[in-house]
Amino acid sequence: MRNGLEDVIAAETQLSDVDGEAGRLIIRGVSLDRLVADCSYERVTALLLDGLMERNFDEALLRDWLAQARTKVFDHLKAADAALLALPVDALRALLARLPDGDDFDTALSLLAAPAVFLPAILRLQRGQTPIAPDASLPQAADILRMLTGQLPTQEQTAALDTYLVTISDHGLNASTFASRVIASTQAGLTSSVLAALSALKGPLHGGAPGPVLDMLDAVGTPDNAGRWLAEALDRGERLMGFGHRIYRVRDPRADALKGALKPLIASGQVDSARGALAEAVETAALAILRARKPNRPLDVNVEFYTALLLEALGFPRQAFTGVFAIGRTVGWLAHAREQALDGRLIRPRSVYIGPLPAAA
Repeated sequence: MRNGLEDVIAAETQLSDVDGEAGRLIIRGVSLDRLVADCSYERVTALLLDGLMERNFDEALLRDWLAQARTKVFDHLKAADAALLALPVDALRALLARLPDGDDFDTALSLLAAPAVFLPAILRLQRGQTPIAPDASLPQAADILRMLTGQLPTQEQTAALDTYLVTISDHGLNASTFASRVIASTQAGLTSSVLAALSALKGPLHGGAPGPVLDMLDAVGTPDNAGRWLAEALDRGERLMGFGHRIYRVRDPRADALKGALKPLIASGQVDSARGALAEAVETAALAILRARKPNRPLDVNVEFYTALLLEALGFPRQAFTGVFAIGRTVGWLAHAREQALDGRLIRPRSVYIGPLPAAA
């Protein structure tokens, strides 16, 4: 028996394949490097949901339907009172719970649109600002940034967020996706599946590490301090945030995709070049130190390292990073929920009892 279901096959899927030994991610037959080179959030959503919903649709149709859905879910923000705004992910979960719990395409559209509308509004409310209504003429990534800042994003900013949303759209049977499939296997609705997944994502061992990456960069301070600071952190028994992954034994391919998305922002002056130089120095120093100290453990850059830099550059505060992740991953949760509901059984694993036995008569 393996605790944590390590290497246990719990489902068959056509959605994504994570090859940890080769450092490869395939989504619906397309490798991640090809996907981010020519893909939008709407296109990867259409790709993942193809054949799993009762309607046939393409990228263009989905863009229009999502825009309309964003406009509709905006009305739910009337329920966003002060009690819901302590932590963005908790407020997001509470607002999502207001959506109908169906299993049809309209429910899926609402769930895809809602986090994109709710999170920028929650962040504005926390700053004492008025939420900004969606613009149905814009694609999802551009509208998210406009609703956050009140300004139309640049082409580089929209492309960067699009790349992020595509990159994290699905990633095998991780904790939140598995939670989504477990709920779907009971024939509960899609909203229940997404809420379960979001609750799993909230845990720091799954979706909570990008923010601490920035804390680490702030503590390092300057590129020439990277080696000393990281060595001292390891001496204290601390984990280097943004390095190592449960599955990947080589570099996380999503890290390179997000690092590439940052480059146009840096080149155009929309990101402080000193911040980029600091990140490069920390990455180089950390990899050298980890290979020297832990030669038998494959610890390389993971998705969280450049996620933190990219989301910071786009104006999202650290406490909102889990919510931004949820915007991108909801399509994966929905696709897995539908796949499980259509082709799977009730998920019912067994446990091994290790407690005391009754005393003999």
